[in-house]
Amino acid sequence: MTLKFPPVETADPESGLLAYGGNLEVTSLESAYRSGIFPWPTHERAPILWFAPLERTILDFDRLHIPRRLKRDLRKVKFRFKVNQNFAAVIRACAKSKNRKNQHGTWITTDMISAYIRFHEAGFAYSFETYTENNVLVGGMYGVLIEKYFAGESMFFTQSNASKFALLNAMAYLRNLRLTWIDLQMMTPLVSMLGAVQVNRVDFMHRLQEALRS
Repeated sequence: MTLKFPPVETADPESGLLAYGGNLEVTSLESAYRSGIFPWPTHERAPILWFAPLERTILDFDRLHIPRRLKRDLRKVKFRFKVNQNFAAVIRACAKSKNRKNQHGTWITTDMISAYIRFHEAGFAYSFETYTENNVLVGGMYGVLIEKYFAGESMFFTQSNASKFALLNAMAYLRNLRLTWIDLQMMTPLVSMLGAVQVNRVDFMHRLQEALRS
């Protein structure tokens, strides 16, 4: 059963919480992302929480800034970039990641993993992957792609700079699909360094609707 969401303007102004409960079916997830909403469970057995924050972190591709040191470091690595070769491994690695300073991987519950694998199989969720020369997965990110809108969900790495490599190559890949910006949802030191900014919900919703019409 496809969920119907209340207007994003009714979300709590502090937390961005819009609704709770419902399901994680493919049609419900698609409806949520098309409406500027995303799920963010607190733990395995709690009701699903749905958010539409007052501010959103985005990165315009024409504002992308790659620091000189990062460029130098990435030139030294011998990583390989792949798309959608092992979505399940990427989302499971993101769930287990211990590398987030102010976040926890527990919000990627087993139900979320199963739901987003189905979402991937339906063509809406993508994984961008970093491999070693020996074809070992060492970093990556996953997110949601609908029309010309992409929402980054989570990243992981087991080798230094592997997630940054995946993110930068993902942006190049999406740019080739004629996207002009991505939704990063929350500000982090990494995306701030790359040129991400926060926009209010009204501006974000205008951008979203334009991307969905493209």
